[in-house]
Amino acid sequence: MNRTLLALAGIGLMYCGSLVAEPALIAERPESQTELWLQLQRDGSQASARPQSATPTERELAMRRLLESYKHPIPEFFEQDAGGQVGR
Repeated sequence: MNRTLLALAGIGLMYCGSLVAEPALIAERPESQTELWLQLQRDGSQASARPQSATPTERELAMRRLLESYKHPIPEFFEQDAGGQVGR
């Protein structure tokens, strides 16, 4: 009886697993997870069907923000204590 239930449960899990549209992205090594994400971006296989665009005002503000970022000097090094504190 128990074997029959386990067999039916196993078949049910296999059947349900085949209904999933996309397999999960599971990597063998942590680096390969990044490689999988980069491959998805490069292929465009998961890209949205709806094109995304910015208005001229949004583009202007983004360009202004980028140009403003060049006005701040890049420090030679970052002080470890300059980041603030974590509250507990």
